[in-house]
Amino acid sequence: MASGISVFEVGIYLVGLSIVLQNLDSPINIAAYCLGYGAGVYIGSRIEQALALGYINVQIIVDSTDNDLPKVLRKKGYGVTSWYAEGKDGLRIVLLVLAKRNNEKKLMELLSGICPSAFIVAYEPQNFVGGFWSKSIK
Repeated sequence: MASGISVFEVGIYLVGLSIVLQNLDSPINIAAYCLGYGAGVYIGSRIEQALALGYINVQIIVDSTDNDLPKVLRKKGYGVTSWYAEGKDGLRIVLLVLAKRNNEKKLMELLSGICPSAFIVAYEPQNFVGGFWSKSIK
């Protein structure tokens, strides 16, 4: 789903909010609404995390240019784009890795084993256009 919020979710939110607003004289109703809303958000986020649908982009900055990390990651099936960059203390290799979210933990464990001092930032891309991954993503 592109927007992240469905009509169903909005409907449930509005029904619950209207019940609370009709019964503002009872602090128990307000507390129940708050607890229910918080529990729903927490449980929903845990379910979403367990399903791990979608993809992540991982940017890795390695403090050594004598590194086979791009080759190792490609052999493992990850999409890797790499380039040299200049950091405060000299040349670095920067890698941009695209991976399925359900492989994120495995990728992080691999990175910590190969390059424990690497600087790593992971985020979720919103759209894909072009590249070899676009052909295999349905």
